[in-house]
Amino acid sequence: MALSETTTSAAAPARRRARLPRFAWPWLLLLPTFLAIGAVAFWPILEGLRLSLTNTSLITRQSDYVGLENYAGLLSDSNFWNAWGHTVWFTVASTFLETVIGLIMALVLCEHFRFRGLVRAAMLVPWAMPTVVTSKMFGWLFDGQNGVVNWILMNIGLLDDKVNWYGNPDTALTTLIIADVWKTTPFMALLLMTGLQTIPKSLTEAARMDGAGAWMIFWTIRLPLLMPTLLIAGLFRALDAFRVFDLVYVLTGGGPADSTETLSTLAYKSLFSTLEFGYGSTVSTAMFITEAALATILVLWLVHVIRRTT
Repeated sequence: MALSETTTSAAAPARRRARLPRFAWPWLLLLPTFLAIGAVAFWPILEGLRLSLTNTSLITRQSDYVGLENYAGLLSDSNFWNAWGHTVWFTVASTFLETVIGLIMALVLCEHFRFRGLVRAAMLVPWAMPTVVTSKMFGWLFDGQNGVVNWILMNIGLLDDKVNWYGNPDTALTTLIIADVWKTTPFMALLLMTGLQTIPKSLTEAARMDGAGAWMIFWTIRLPLLMPTLLIAGLFRALDAFRVFDLVYVLTGGGPADSTETLSTLAYKSLFSTLEFGYGSTVSTAMFITEAALATILVLWLVHVIRRTT
């Protein structure tokens, strides 16, 4: 009788522990992570959305609910559309150039040659540099008076006079794109190189035995199998380029004449320069919506490509 009671009492905690379903344990263990992400990510998004529906300002001391009034004003705001256009162009141009150049670099670095490891390590130096350092460096390189770029182009005969690269509205945004391409292309090359190394060598060797050249192997074997990696890398890079801030803020500050203004710098100025929290949050929300739409398009394209290749 005593043995039966001891067994029953020992089995009771086990039954109580078993009341929680097995599938719930992983979610319970992930709960602290979800709470941390919610505190630092989702809550600011929701708070920004709430502020975008108000006229909160530290200058006028107002904080009234105005509904969609800020969004209506945004649609007729030429400064917003100017920044939106610059942001989209910067994203498209930099992502395209970084993808193409990064793919070329990845193809070269996948081949066997002397000091390949050293070249791979050196390739990552621009990407490892802080963006502020890159901005200052390109500020010196493209300086309109004493810049190295002007000196080189004038000595080889491509320029007759000095160009004020980031002080001219016609060339300032192009200078930013060049700086971003220089810094971030190694990131794309690293991702694409990883994708190339997952392609079975037996496929390329069989193609060479059948008489296929390098271009045919790339176009019919490597590129189709690399396409999912290519789209994922492009997705990451496009989302990162769309919210560019530090490069623009340090090098040009959005000038000259708002020719390099982006959504990030416009939101920053609205929030922290004019202290218009309501309107600045509206700009940030519009930026988030645009980026979400861009991500959705790229993800749907990626899913389509993966289904077609498999």
